[in-house]
Amino acid sequence: MLKSRAVSQTILLVWLISTTAYSQSSDPFLHKLYDRLHESRAQTKYRQLAPIPVGAVYVQRPGEGEKEIREHFRTMKRLGFNALKQIMTVPGWTIEQVQLMALEEGIIPWWYGEGGWEAITDNLLKKLAIPLQTPMTEVRRHPRIIAYQTEVLRRRILNTQAYIKTNGRPLKDRSVAYEPELGGRGFDLTERGKQQFRQWVRKQYGTIGQLNKAWNQHHAGLQPGETEPFQSWDDFEQRYDKLGGKEYRHLHDILNFKAEHGIASIRQTCEQFRAFDSSAVFRGGGEIGLFHPLAWYGVDLERIADLMTQYGSFYPSIHFAWHYGEVNYELVRPFYMQASLANDFFKGGWAATWESTGGPQQFSGGRGGGADFTVDEGTITQFLLSQIAAGFRGWGAWAYNARTAGWEAGEYALLDRHNQVTPRAIRMGQIGQAANRYRDELWAAHKEPVVGVLYDWHNEAMWAAMTESGRDEFKHRPMQARVGVSRALINANVPFEYVTVPDLKKGLGPRYKVIYLPAELSLSDELLKLLTTYVEQGGRLVLDVPSAYYDDYAALFPTNDGTPFERLTGVTIREYQGAGANRTYKLGETTVTGMIASLLPTKAKVISRYDDGQPAVTEHRFGKGTAVVLGYEAARMCFRPNNAASEKQLLASTLGPYQAPYTCDGAIAYRLASPQADHYFLVNDGPAKSVTLATGTMRYKNAKDAVTSEPINLSQPIRIDANSGRWVRAER
Repeated sequence: MLKSRAVSQTILLVWLISTTAYSQSSDPFLHKLYDRLHESRAQTKYRQLAPIPVGAVYVQRPGEGEKEIREHFRTMKRLGFNALKQIMTVPGWTIEQVQLMALEEGIIPWWYGEGGWEAITDNLLKKLAIPLQTPMTEVRRHPRIIAYQTEVLRRRILNTQAYIKTNGRPLKDRSVAYEPELGGRGFDLTERGKQQFRQWVRKQYGTIGQLNKAWNQHHAGLQPGETEPFQSWDDFEQRYDKLGGKEYRHLHDILNFKAEHGIASIRQTCEQFRAFDSSAVFRGGGEIGLFHPLAWYGVDLERIADLMTQYGSFYPSIHFAWHYGEVNYELVRPFYMQASLANDFFKGGWAATWESTGGPQQFSGGRGGGADFTVDEGTITQFLLSQIAAGFRGWGAWAYNARTAGWEAGEYALLDRHNQVTPRAIRMGQIGQAANRYRDELWAAHKEPVVGVLYDWHNEAMWAAMTESGRDEFKHRPMQARVGVSRALINANVPFEYVTVPDLKKGLGPRYKVIYLPAELSLSDELLKLLTTYVEQGGRLVLDVPSAYYDDYAALFPTNDGTPFERLTGVTIREYQGAGANRTYKLGETTVTGMIASLLPTKAKVISRYDDGQPAVTEHRFGKGTAVVLGYEAARMCFRPNNAASEKQLLASTLGPYQAPYTCDGAIAYRLASPQADHYFLVNDGPAKSVTLATGTMRYKNAKDAVTSEPINLSQPIRIDANSGRWVRAER
């Protein structure tokens, strides 16, 4: 059975390689494959409708009645908002009452906006006497379509009222990523959780022999109670919880079990929601920051995103005070990193931040009062342009107006404390109007990355397993490395994208000139085979320390002469040492800190050496491509800002012969490419300045500010306000 499965996987891999090679000549970034990764009836509907919800939470104040509520909605519509992210009412009012008012005022009272319309089919067009050849851009604006869909939404409100009357509560329409149903964070399990975990292990491994092998029971000192391996499943039932924190694979499995259980729970909720209303949109993701150690929480957001293929939209919650503590409350570059990671988990699907930020925070947040942000129109511009550039299509801000007492009173809001419109509310509306003006282009747009930065949940779970002995720092290290390489690429305006192991298994590898593995502590044989094929086909693989320390079972990964690793990289890793405690190593201008690998080149060329002569960076030609080993923690050394020398060293080793297709001197620049126009998002995190955007080989008919429609001459410097940004639309 295992042999036939391996043969099937080999046939599939050969088919993917051949079809990918054929299509890449006309589609160099594999956009068609990208769009198919999460293809479904639901996602096809969203692409057809191309919704860009611009929403915010309406919080009813004491004393506000129908007149005041309607005036709020008219103001929102005038500003450019078209949806309500959420509604909070005072006692005596129902959400459904307010929803009906919003609908009458032209505001869709759900976060998903027009995404919650019925699909526009030929039958619907015939029913409404709209010619079938009418362009979709006109169909969506047709008065009969709008009237029909408005009635669909009105009936949804009435059906919800009836459901609440019958069941006493509303139907759950979203998931929370972290639910401690079977145990708390980390490896904690309730008694029910332990029972279900034992059942999961039996199903996962099948025989006690396979379990002993996976849990390293043939290695010294890792047996439960340090006695002997499990003798039977009954023995396993009695002794499995005596393994302790030294055996890492079983800890990885606890986290994997929790993640799988969470997916099953969310799927059940999704099915109930779809049975109630198949046109409404479910949102999956939740209020967990993407800089948190997700695997340690027992959460796999990529699997949640994958589930949303059939049911709706994937989202992260993005609040500055809650979700940026792990990056020391830095905002500008992490804005893009967080949004991009979320979007890249759901390639080809509808992702956006449906739980976002509208204004300043003083007292709330993960650490309580530890983040003194200024959230003005400039910050909102930096934030939203980064979100759109990352691939998000819409947003839902918490909140339009603030709570009025207690928890979060006066915080997060677009309006001021007196319910008056602020410049940041105006700016959010203006950017929302621009996004809707170019909605079809944004829905057709793609990143065109030079570098793919690997995200591997199982690697993060193995890092998390190492924390059980009281070493909490380890669970943060893969995030720190990911942030570090992302920072270096952002600062150099090198387009990049996060790529996952499932993406590579589906054939997406050739989309990237370079694939970078930051801190891939646990390297599986399966991943190594995928990367070997990628390099053979012409890709450039870059991995840093401590990549390939363990295999996927937390046994030492073989790198000696003749192994697949050595054949690919042209080096063996003799051992790992350290830099910065009792010994200082320099690599050019860079003082190296952290772990370093003792590299022994067998076939690879030494590209650079430490000041003591030891090999630091090697490069090996393999097939049509190259494999580069950075023998130090290159990515994690760039985790914090202001490490220019480390970033420069990382970039030189990573890019090799490649370079960014565009440059912007003086500002961060992101780009989305669509058939009609390219969209450049320029972000300034300093004083007002004029910057030069050089578009390389791309030539355009004209360019303008997408928000103000002001013409822009790309041959002249572009002015950007202090701590703000500009959105440039360049027509092809």
